[in-house]
Amino acid sequence: MAPRGDAPVGDSPSRTLVLGFDADRVIVQCGPNCPAVLGHDPGGLIGRPATDLVADDAKAELEGLLEAAAAGQERTAVLTARHADGRGVDAVVTAQPMVGDGTAGLLYVRVALPPSERFQDPSLMRRALMDDALTRFGQSLDLDQTAKGIVDVVVPHYCNVSSVLILESLVAADEVHEETGSAVMRRISVASEDEDPAWTATFPVGEVLVFPEGTPYREVLDTARPVLLRHVERRDAGAIAEKWRRNPVGHLLSDVSMVLLPMIARDTLLGFIACTRVGGHRRFDAYDVEIGMEFAARAAIVIDNARLFSRERATALALQRSLLPNRLSAPATVEVRHRYLPGSKLVEVGGDWYESIALPGARVALIVGDVAGHGVRAAVTMGRLRTALHTLANLELPPADALHVMHELMIELGEQEPHFATCVYAVYDATTGKLEVASAGHLPPLLAAPDGANAYLEVPPAPPLGVVGGAAIESREFAVEDGSVFVIYTDGLVENRGRDIDDGLARLRSLFTAETVGRPMEDLAKATLAGVYADEHRDDIAVLLARLHRMPADRMASWPLPTDPASVRRARGLVCSKLTEWGLSDLVYTTELLASELVTNALRYAPGGIELRLLLERTLTLEVLDRSAALPRLRHALDDDENGRGLLVVSQLAHRWGTRRTQAGKVVWCEQVVPGVPPEPDEPIPSWPGENHHR
Repeated sequence: MAPRGDAPVGDSPSRTLVLGFDADRVIVQCGPNCPAVLGHDPGGLIGRPATDLVADDAKAELEGLLEAAAAGQERTAVLTARHADGRGVDAVVTAQPMVGDGTAGLLYVRVALPPSERFQDPSLMRRALMDDALTRFGQSLDLDQTAKGIVDVVVPHYCNVSSVLILESLVAADEVHEETGSAVMRRISVASEDEDPAWTATFPVGEVLVFPEGTPYREVLDTARPVLLRHVERRDAGAIAEKWRRNPVGHLLSDVSMVLLPMIARDTLLGFIACTRVGGHRRFDAYDVEIGMEFAARAAIVIDNARLFSRERATALALQRSLLPNRLSAPATVEVRHRYLPGSKLVEVGGDWYESIALPGARVALIVGDVAGHGVRAAVTMGRLRTALHTLANLELPPADALHVMHELMIELGEQEPHFATCVYAVYDATTGKLEVASAGHLPPLLAAPDGANAYLEVPPAPPLGVVGGAAIESREFAVEDGSVFVIYTDGLVENRGRDIDDGLARLRSLFTAETVGRPMEDLAKATLAGVYADEHRDDIAVLLARLHRMPADRMASWPLPTDPASVRRARGLVCSKLTEWGLSDLVYTTELLASELVTNALRYAPGGIELRLLLERTLTLEVLDRSAALPRLRHALDDDENGRGLLVVSQLAHRWGTRRTQAGKVVWCEQVVPGVPPEPDEPIPSWPGENHHR
């Protein structure tokens, strides 16, 4: 029998004597190993007071243990036991109450084994290493924790010092796997029984090295067989230290016994376990090697599983993070914040994504989507959709048209492997304060006004992308009050196993009140994820928040122009006056030339009136609106062509240019860099808890 909470006798380098005592605290039972523990004959102790087992200065403390046992309580103390030869022996004594015939309790007296008697019984070593070792170090799929569990089992049941080394190629994802003796190794765990810092200093954890030729470490890697050094003499240890160029090795390995146990899984050498017994202990023999190899075979399976899990998890997370945007862009009047959390430890990769894309003309596309399912497949599909949608946004398709193209793409992808996704796509125009929203099977966006009034926007319903049948995707336009907060999200934020989705939607809405909606965006973003971190079974979550402000009136100007050739001259004059007012005289000549080309192009090919517009943000944007749906294209005119050079001039002079359709026709625009103002914001993105999940 053993006290509750203690390991079995065979699992510890100690001996335990069990004695029974009665109500008078007299020994009435004695275990047969009494001579090995205290040197007494078992029969000679029966009938004697239990206090005779300890030295005089420990009798009072033992009495306290016996009194506690009589009161039904278990107590443990470290006392000095009295050996038969008169010497004192440090012992861990436990008094445990009993209910039985004439026995009031049991005393467990545990003493350390003499060094010369350690590691003598192969059956005890096998039991300690094999019986429950797998449950000790096999519960974790983390490579470092697994290695630590291995050395904690080996020390002290098999040796005094142990370390685990594995191939560096198994840890580093980009390394080429190599099993030869010249392979690069990494030491991932070290343990010593006496916790001597010299061992961890000489053999540091995390060290990456190549073992020199002529050392036993190189031999085990070359042969993939165990290497037994029954007795490492001082000169042999010195030779190893000299070849290794590591002087402390010679001192630590002098007069030790050492065995190196290769770890092989699926016919592949993963590394080895180095086991050392210091001087004064029994040397390793062939039977020890057999026991050690059996343990190393089990350890190799656990190491391989942990290695595969770590590799697959790292690959999946790297893929997930590479597919999500590294930064978000928006006009200067729109403040955007985001949060992304992968699934819990059980589900770490998913198909949620978010996007904020600054569009020409002080507009921004705000997107959140969710691919059904989890894992690498969902993440890959998410990457395809996000790339396609980013392209469609840059083509300046309206939200409904962009989602319709995405729907056709999902149907095509579904022919290879069924997939569907939900998505909400919104475009905010800071010049008009209008928000156009389209949704494909997604949860409704939330719009909170500056006074705290908030509501979920009623967007025309449509089936998820990739689902055949149902209503067509349509968009709806909303007038947005200046300073409102727009929130789009995935279902993981408002729905989980223990909460109904209606409750989650009500909770999200309650976060944006008159008292809170004016708070900094970082605080609002943080509040949306409050309470979700503790959910071990949560879905992945993507949230995008945008505070929408209109562009100041003094930063934009618009003029209607008649369909008259004189409009070209008038356009140049209007541009010159406005740029001079804005203090951008350096851009007058170039902008006049760009305005001339774009207005001339509109007069030549578009019926009806045109409109000229200037927008000053981080860049200077010149727009010409006409009533023709035909989009111009860039071409290289021949030497004898009279036309076709206008857009070429625009492309050479402008920072960038493009076109987009409107309900009444089209817009041709071009941007110029404002001197001293970077075209993109250079302020760092604020850090936040959980950012490392996707950075």
